[in-house]
Amino acid sequence: MKERVAFRQVVLRRGEDRYWVAECPSLPGCISQGRTKAEAIANIGEAIRGYIKALQEDGLPFPKEGSL
Repeated sequence: MKERVAFRQVVLRRGEDRYWVAECPSLPGCISQGRTKAEAIANIGEAIRGYIKALQEDGLPFPKEGSL
């Protein structure tokens, strides 16, 4: 079975500690970070997949892209 891919907008910014902070605005509280932009993007991808999986396991709907 092929894994379903969902695309989400991600916002990157430099944190106070010089790490890159990645946030997914359409998934409240879904935030990650990394030493490099690439690491932050990889980490937020993992966080998004985990967030959506947890909602599905709990039988909860997840916000569509662009909704808050």
